[in-house]
Amino acid sequence: MKIKPLGDRVVIKKVEPEEKTKSGIVLPNSAKEQPQMAEVLEVGPGGMVEGKEVTMEVKKGDRVIFSKYAGNEVKLDGEEYTILKQSDILAIVE
Repeated sequence: MKIKPLGDRVVIKKVEPEEKTKSGIVLPNSAKEQPQMAEVLEVGPGGMVEGKEVTMEVKKGDRVIFSKYAGNEVKLDGEEYTILKQSDILAIVE
């Protein structure tokens, strides 16, 4: 199946953080923070959203940093995705 976002929404897949700290300490799953970096999988068309013209600034394949508790998590075919508004994306990582 494929997810096609509507309006100014974006489908992302979180990039898992490293399991070791810089000093080599292995982190258990309970000590890990939620990742805030993700890869953009699909982008909505933009257009008129709530009476304002929205131009999509992110594109498929971009790596982005997003707000910590933004979006809705969905599970499809055993994979976890997050659907959020473009305004919840803080930066594009180049």
